[in-house]
Formats: sequence, C-alpha cells, structure tokens
Amino acid sequence: MLGFCEKCHDMVKYYIREKKMTKNIKGNEIEYIGKVAICSECESKIFVANIRDYNLKMLDNAFREKEGLISVSEMELILDKYDIGKRPLSLLLGWGEGTLTRYLDGDIPTKQYSDTLKTILNDPKYMKKVLEENKDSITDVAYKRCSEALMDIEKENSVTVKSEDKIDHVVKYLLVSCSDITPLALQKLLYYAQGFFKAFTGEYLFHNNCEAWVHGPVYRSVYYKYKNYGYNPIEENQCDYTDIELAKIEKEILDSVIRNFGCYSGKVLEKMTHAEMPWSITRVGLRDDESSDRIIEKELITKYFEDIKLKHNMLNISDISDYSTDLFNKLY
Repeated sequence: MLGFCEKCHDMVKYYIREKKMTKNIKGNEIEYIGKVAICSECESKIFVANIRDYNLKMLDNAFREKEGLISVSEMELILDKYDIGKRPLSLLLGWGEGTLTRYLDGDIPTKQYSDTLKTILNDPKYMKKVLEENKDSITDVAYKRCSEALMDIEKENSVTVKSEDKIDHVVKYLLVSCSDITPLALQKLLYYAQGFFKAFTGEYLFHNNCEAWVHGPVYRSVYYKYKNYGYNPIEENQCDYTDIELAKIEKEILDSVIRNFGCYSGKVLEKMTHAEMPWSITRVGLRDDESSDRIIEKELITKYFEDIKLKHNMLNISDISDYSTDLFNKLY
C-alpha cells in the first residue's frame, strides 16, 4: 500500500492502526473506532482517501447507534428481505417517493421514520399489514414480488423437526466439548456458532430462530430444555460423540467458537452480545429488564458476522480469535 507522505515528500508504504476517535455532533460527543495511516519511513500520519471514507462511515454508524437510528446496511437488508425497491417501499409508507433513496445515500432519517423502518425490519407481520393496506399505491409487479418474499419468510419461520434435530446435535457437541458450561453460556455459544458458520460457509448451521431476551440471544427450545439448571453447569452424562451427527466443517467451526468464546463465563458472553448490533437493534424501544420474544432476524445476524469477517480480514476459521480478543478488550 502506497500513499503520499508530506513529511517525506514522496510516495511511501504505510501501515494502518486502529484508534479510538471522538467527534462532537449537535452537542453530543460521539466515540468510535477509526483507522489512521502511518508512514513506514517516518511514522507520521498520512492522508489516504479510502481510510477517510472508512472513518466517516464508522462515525456515521456510531452516531446512529447512539441516537437509536437505523443504519444504511439495515435499510438495505429491508429491501433484500422483502424483495422491494426503494420507491415502492417509500410509497407504501406514505412518504415521498425519493425518501428511501435519500436515506440510503446517507441522509439521516427522523426518529419517527427510523422507528418505522426498524419495525418493518424486525416484524414481517407488520410489513405484511403495511403491504396489504397500501398495495394500491404500488404496481402489481412490486406487490407480487414483496408478497412472495413474505410467504418465503413465513415458510422459513416454520421450523421443521429436522432443523430442531440439528440444533440438538450442536448442543450435544458443545456440552461434551466444554467443561462447566451453564445454560447462559450455552445460548451464547449457539449464537456465535450460527453467526460464524454463516459467515464462513454461506449456510446456516441450523434454522431455529433466535430471540432477543433480556440476557442476550436465546434459542427458546434449548432454554426450556435446560432452564432447571439455572446458573449452574449443565450435567449431561448421557452425551457422547457417537450420538452426534455433524459434518467435519461444522465441528471445525464449533471447535474454534469453543476455543475463542468458551473460555469466557456466561455473564461475559452476555455482555459481549449486548455490545453487538443484532441483539441491540432488535430490542430498540424496550427497557433493559423488559421481557420480549422479538426474533433476531437471520439477515441481521448474517450481515453483522459477514462485516466482522471482512473487518478482521478473517481468512481462516482460527482468525475468529482476533474478534473475540478485540471485543473482550473493548469491554474490560
């Protein structure tokens, strides 16, 4: 990588260093993790256009998160999820036809409009209601595409016996591979396994829905199976590897998740998931202690872990350690 160093008066090689940055926006001090380019010759900071753009994006994300506003990537997820265009969605919501286009280009939405979009992202039933009530405002083609996408979502959310069996195999593998694992820690390891498996393979490890409960992501069927253990380690003496049906790549990713997240307690893992976008976005508008059965949409989990994989330049499964270490150091 080459950039121009004003001190060296030459094109030089540079390296990148992460740095905590602050910016005052409308009287609010916004903190975010940005990047700086450092000249390899004289150690001076140098200007690199794509790093400036990256920092602006991180600042924008941090501002939106602090203000509870929807991000551009989440708005893009809405369009993909419901197979609908920017103009048709704007019209369905009774907004100007160019409103979504402006928001996707970087304009900051109002809190009211942002909350509406977040509800649509997290609640397909609400989206279906909006579609049916306002279908006359869009073309028949746009209505048909969105309606079919909603039907696909309904089918996916109808968990089959087979997918339930798969999560049971994953649970057994985690139990026999970890010592003193509590129900709280088990839930978080399932969540990380799902996210990183999707990021590395493009497929879901299992198809069960994850809910945003007070103490982090939870798979309901697993919760009820082990809830009587409370905060105590789960003791499953009947588990052994001969009963577990998992592919080699599935075990490899689970092993990496166990190595890099299984070393932490359930409470530490809870705090980690609270700091991440999928859980926090899903619980927008809820009190810290308020119960909820809101589903953390798989698209949110997919987008978040794909971004993490890209940000940390994860080429191998073992690189998951870069993220777990970085996240722990930021929280403690």
